Order: sequence, then C-alpha cells, then structure tokens
Amino acid sequence: MVIKVFVATSSGSTAIKKKQQEVVGFLEANKIDFQQMDIAGDEDNRKWMRENVPGEKKPQNGIPLPPQIFNEEQYCGDFESFFSAKEENIIYSFLGLAPPPGTKESEKSEATGETEAHTEDKADEGTNEEAQSAQSPSEDQQESKEEHTESEKEEKQEEGEKNQEEGEEKQEEGEEKEEVKEEEES
Repeated sequence: MVIKVFVATSSGSTAIKKKQQEVVGFLEANKIDFQQMDIAGDEDNRKWMRENVPGEKKPQNGIPLPPQIFNEEQYCGDFESFFSAKEENIIYSFLGLAPPPGTKESEKSEATGETEAHTEDKADEGTNEEAQSAQSPSEDQQESKEEHTESEKEEKQEEGEKNQEEGEEKQEEGEEKEEVKEEEES
C-alpha cells in the first residue's frame, strides 16, 4: 500500500506550503512510505485528485486544495483530518496502515485485542465513519480545528498590523518631507 500525498509544488500560498511541508515532514520523520503527487505540474494528477475527493470534503467552490492524502485509491483526508489524527495519535489508522510495534497506536490496538487483519477490515469501515464524522466532528477534532484556525487568524492579524505600521511610517515620512518642502519654499 502506498500513501499518496497530493501537493502543489509551485503554490503561491504560504499557508498551503506550510501544510504540505508539515504532512510530508511528518511522514518522512516517521519513515512512512509515500509518494508526492504534484498537481501543479501534472494535469492528470490534478484531475484525479479532484475527482476522488469525496463531495462532503470539498470546499464550497468544489475545488479541493492540497494537501490531500490517499492510501492507493482510498481517500484518507485533507490537512485538517491529518492534523486531528496526528494530535490524537491515530495517524496509522487514519492512513489505513497497521501501526508499527511499540507505538502508542499499536499499544491501543493490542489493548483492545485487534489483530492486523481486523485493523485492515476496520480501515475500510473507518472510511465510512470518517465520512460521517466529517459531517459531525468530535469535540477533540473541533477543538483542534478551531485552535489551528485561530493560529492562522493570529498570523494574519499580526501580518496586517505589521503592514499597517509600515503604512503609518511611510505616511509620517511623507508628511515630514512635505513639511521640509514647505519650509524650503517659504
């Protein structure tokens, strides 16, 4: 099974770039095999991704943004789903993979008596549950999403305040130049 992460290598959005880097970095750090599928340079990848993201996961405009994560042909989720699974230490079940021995997730499955085959069967069921939970997210998922959204808002607000300060400085410089000019003229 190969995890496919659909990314846009030439995205102009820093938010999308950060999300893509977080997903790819996490998979690399945990030695999870995956393929990056570029939607910016390959029209077939873009078309396939857009057609295979479930309707309930598409934004209002109907065009899902990267990163989007699949296990072969099976849709796993978008960045928000990935982020929630990571926070809840259920990333392997999110990806439809058996957790490696010694991980918190494998300890959970051993404690509940699940076998790897049972886990794989549940992965198929999990996709249906994810679709249902996508419509009504758990409190933890909602809190995680709200925290993530809040941090993005804070970043944008800080950037806006910085831009406003720069604008005010430029305005002050302009006013000073006008005063100097008026003094020189009189």
